[in-house]
Amino acid sequence: MVDMHIHTTYSDGDKSLEEVLIKCENKKLEYISITDHNTCKAYDDKNIRNNKIYSGKIIRGVEMNAEFKGKKIEILGYNIKNTDIINEWSNQFFSEEILRKQQETSKKRLLDICDKKGLIYDENKFKIDIHPTDYITVYIGKELLSHKENSEILGELYESLNTFIRKGLMNPDSEYYTGNDATFKPMYQDVVNIVHKAGGLAFLAHPFEYRIENTIDFIEQLLAEEKLDGIECFHPSSELNNRSNILINYARENKLFISCGSDFHGNKKPNIDIGVGAGTLKISKKYIEEWI
Repeated sequence: MVDMHIHTTYSDGDKSLEEVLIKCENKKLEYISITDHNTCKAYDDKNIRNNKIYSGKIIRGVEMNAEFKGKKIEILGYNIKNTDIINEWSNQFFSEEILRKQQETSKKRLLDICDKKGLIYDENKFKIDIHPTDYITVYIGKELLSHKENSEILGELYESLNTFIRKGLMNPDSEYYTGNDATFKPMYQDVVNIVHKAGGLAFLAHPFEYRIENTIDFIEQLLAEEKLDGIECFHPSSELNNRSNILINYARENKLFISCGSDFHGNKKPNIDIGVGAGTLKISKKYIEEWI
């Protein structure tokens, strides 16, 4: 069994690298990748450099934020040979100072929207010190969804936190979109190129997470702009109705590699566990061994 999509406290996970490695060892995973957002700093951690915890194979990875035609997406980079290239490039867009400013901008914008719409919330519930790579708007969204009185105003966005994030916060066509600030955002093409420059392979992360009407058409639009090496076909978002097969078939037909991961964040995603995702992931290593 493998898990190629895991987050730690080096980005927005709530488990330390040491805790994650212990979990992976206890589950006897054969391959893993630590894919923190926009950083490879975990690979300079003593628990990886002098690894005495996890007996499987660790593939150097990263999950990079990008933008494509106004849509926020993520690119997974694997087999990263030069982590310094990723870290130095990412620091231009995702330094602590920049991210803190973005947090404040997004928080103010979302609360202004909430106030205009008459949504109920308790600001004390999200007056917390969060990591700069984390999203304060997610905590605000969680608070909004805790009040049943907000369901009528939010409509379909009240369905779940993930729906609120993907169809609201990250959707340029939504009234709750908070990403349109003055900060430059790395374009999809640039992110793929920097992964390749670092000696890695670029995979589209969790295609079904973006809640696009025609996922395959969207992938083809991406490929027309810049060549990807693979697709994350196995992910909790594709467990529903066995949608992984749609992505696997497309990957095979288009000579793209296949990746898979739980997208583990610890207690922030309490229903998602390492190796098994929402419970049925349990991915064979055969897909990974085609490209590692």
